[in-house]
Amino acid sequence: MMEPQKVLRTPDQCFDDLPDFPFAPHYAALPDPEFGSLRMHYLDEGEAQRGTVLMLHGEPSWSFLYRKLIGPVADAGWRCIVPDHIGFGRSDKLAMRSAFTADRFVGWIRHLVEQLDLQDVVLVCQDWGGPIGLRLLSEMPERFIGVMATNTLLPNAEEPPRGVADWPGPIVTPWIAHCRASDDLAVSEVVAATCVSRPSPEVLSAYDAPFPDASFKAATLAITTLIPVDAKAPGMAENRQAWAMLEVVSHMVV
Repeated sequence: MMEPQKVLRTPDQCFDDLPDFPFAPHYAALPDPEFGSLRMHYLDEGEAQRGTVLMLHGEPSWSFLYRKLIGPVADAGWRCIVPDHIGFGRSDKLAMRSAFTADRFVGWIRHLVEQLDLQDVVLVCQDWGGPIGLRLLSEMPERFIGVMATNTLLPNAEEPPRGVADWPGPIVTPWIAHCRASDDLAVSEVVAATCVSRPSPEVLSAYDAPFPDASFKAATLAITTLIPVDAKAPGMAENRQAWAMLEVVSHMVV
């Protein structure tokens, strides 16, 4: 009996004919103590005349999310680096949910930033791109010059104004339970549910493209279960450290 494949790679043809997505793929080999090397996909558009904009997507999307932002930002003199987190987009997928941790998500992006030697970085982060990117900024603030955080949280288990009232609340708790119990995720329907107006079928298909079947979706389910829900949860201490650094570099935040 063959051992189940630990690392999956979405076939390139799954990404043919994506709407409004003319960007060439780039890849970085990331060292990993368990898997040896993992391939991370990223987009690299524009020249760094003014600096670099690092755009981090959330769950369950991928770099396709930023397709309408990349062109104008690049035209304004910024280099746009737009990675897919491991487990998402054109990056390698790990088959086991247990392989995903908050520390690993941060570490994979750190490796990319170091490999590309990104400097004068403006972080643009959404959803899970926030906790990942803001923790990264707190670890290497010398590389960053700005932050634009949208539709995201950095949980710290504190009361307002620093924290979220009644955390984790009536939405986050059942969503974590659902992802923990599920074997599959309707990716495009999750995306559609968060939009003001329903995207076109072509756009929704593009969000499904990285996941030919449920075996490719371990990260989409695992990452939700990594949301720290109380002061002792894994990742909460690191989030609080990130908050402390953000207070030091608050001038960077747009």
